[in-house]
Amino acid sequence: MSARTLLVTLFFGFLVPLGTCYGQSGLPQNYPSKPIRLIVPWPPGGGTDVIGRAIAQKLSERLKTSIVVDNRAGASGNIGTEIAAHSPNDGYTLLLATSSLAYNPSMFKKLPYDPIRDFVPITLVGSVPHLIVVSPSFPVRTVQELIAYARDKPGQVNYASAGNGTNFHLAAELFRNMSDIRWTHVPYRGGGPAVMATISGEVNVTFANVVAVLPQIQAGKLRALAITSASRFATLPDVPTVSEAGLPGYEFSTWFGFLAPAGTPKAIVDRLHLEIAKLLKTPDISESLSSQGANLIASGPEEFAKFLAEDTKKWAVVIKQGDIHAE
Repeated sequence: MSARTLLVTLFFGFLVPLGTCYGQSGLPQNYPSKPIRLIVPWPPGGGTDVIGRAIAQKLSERLKTSIVVDNRAGASGNIGTEIAAHSPNDGYTLLLATSSLAYNPSMFKKLPYDPIRDFVPITLVGSVPHLIVVSPSFPVRTVQELIAYARDKPGQVNYASAGNGTNFHLAAELFRNMSDIRWTHVPYRGGGPAVMATISGEVNVTFANVVAVLPQIQAGKLRALAITSASRFATLPDVPTVSEAGLPGYEFSTWFGFLAPAGTPKAIVDRLHLEIAKLLKTPDISESLSSQGANLIASGPEEFAKFLAEDTKKWAVVIKQGDIHAE
């Protein structure tokens, strides 16, 4: 055999195994061939965990492999997020992130990961708005009245949050910045105590997850002034958005989406996005997430990447101006 023939044989002999592993799209033909780990950086039973498990169950059926939900809670989501960032980028580790991925770079002096550099976005699944609610004894019935009252009595209006750096806190700080008011932050240990303090009149107002306060609103224990999303909530059609009610341009929602470690092959990212997007259109999943107050989005990887970068910059300004630090 000549040297030229030997080289040609070796070259094509090397290509054949590659062709048996990857299809024309670049996706490994046997992907997924083992269980996928979905890291949820929050405790079991919470809203993010419920959403993650609902999607994981149905996605496992579409991918024909098991998806194991791995709850790694702590440090405002940083523990689980760090684990995901440093996991192999082979498509077998995914992260269900929330808005904290955009907040944390500005609330912590140092993070063991970079939310932009260390991840590749897969899809922004959806978002959950909050409601501005007040104690029935508090003498305001609209957003405009709330702003006027707070301006007339600077520092005397107090609002409850679930703790420093939580969604409750950031929603209220964004409102403060945009309305140019002064009010007093009263942090509690969790959303439940913050809501109960508002019901009792211990504090005047709070910005709470729509699902968490819906029963109290319907029972007349809380008064809803506005919803923080860009559009109205179907279950409360008479409650205006904050933007409609007197603070144009205000919008706040807690988002959640899937990401993978940086370097995960594009073909795998595209396949996962396609399957999740299809899944979100099915009645059982869309109805399940809607019952949690979620507005479904299902944006593509590029859209999600742009959104994450913009959201991170937006909150950097709010957090710096409010001198907000995580507990």
